[in-house]
Amino acid sequence: MKLLVTGGAGFIGSNYVHHHLEQNPDDEIVVLDKLTYAGRLENLAGLPSDRLSFVEADICDRDTARRTIEGCDAIVNFAAESHVDRSIEAPGEFITTDVFGTFVLLEAARDAGIRHLQISTDEVYGSIDEGSFTETSPIDPSSPYSASKAGGDMIVSAFNHTYGADSLIVRASNNYGPQQHPEKLIPLVILNALHDDPIPVYGNGLQVRNWLFVRDFNSAIDAVLAGGEAGQVYNVGGPDEMSNLDVVKIILELTGRDESLITYVEDRLGHDLRYSLSSAKTETLGWKAAVGFADGIERTVAWYRDNPEWWSALRSGEYREYYQRQYGVELTD
Repeated sequence: MKLLVTGGAGFIGSNYVHHHLEQNPDDEIVVLDKLTYAGRLENLAGLPSDRLSFVEADICDRDTARRTIEGCDAIVNFAAESHVDRSIEAPGEFITTDVFGTFVLLEAARDAGIRHLQISTDEVYGSIDEGSFTETSPIDPSSPYSASKAGGDMIVSAFNHTYGADSLIVRASNNYGPQQHPEKLIPLVILNALHDDPIPVYGNGLQVRNWLFVRDFNSAIDAVLAGGEAGQVYNVGGPDEMSNLDVVKIILELTGRDESLITYVEDRLGHDLRYSLSSAKTETLGWKAAVGFADGIERTVAWYRDNPEWWSALRSGEYREYYQRQYGVELTD
């Protein structure tokens, strides 16, 4: 099989490329990535050059999308603006990439007669007080980010319903693991702790998330790509639910820091209280999460501690300016 993986230089996308090529030694992958601040060629280092090619481009570019898709058997679309805080600052960029970009890829996939697997998020469902969302739960996005992802999902479903396109969706709970940009909660906390920087916690920190180790999500994607039914949605939730505050405390313990670093800041606008996904439907395809949070977070902390050459440049420049705008304090060196 030859796959087109869009957004394949980002966090989840690059982990997926590594996973898929390791598990499928006869497959090839073409990565198409715009290389925004969150996409890095370093994330693809060490992969076989005879089985991996890279195209730097925007998924909104129709001509490039059509050229790049030639000879591919399926698209896995990770390409997206993905940070809720940034979507509150600049929602237009999210709508352009997450909605119009998805449409461009769907058109190219339909013309080529190949499968389009859309990578989406639990955030399209909104917040849930108890129980877990299933694939039939109504969509109720709360942020510009989740609304843009929901818009992309609806177009995926419409292409299947209207044109009979081989399009389907997988929605994941909060991923974590190596190579995640430090704007996200877990790497932010790890790196701040390692530098003895204050750790900002929104509101009271009791927002609950369903944590999924990235390599578990990678295996779920392959299960859905191979066995999922066109027009369907598949939820992939992590095995553990935990509040943001508890996550912070665990990381502080693993890094040998104390809770005096915790700094409570004004809550995010429209902050959802709890996400939770049922994976029962995806498990019928033979998938099950293998990494619990206790194991996964230890592996993640160890990776950031052992790979300063990966993240050191990210704590300067644009991210440093963003961090100061967002939290009102400066990072140390």
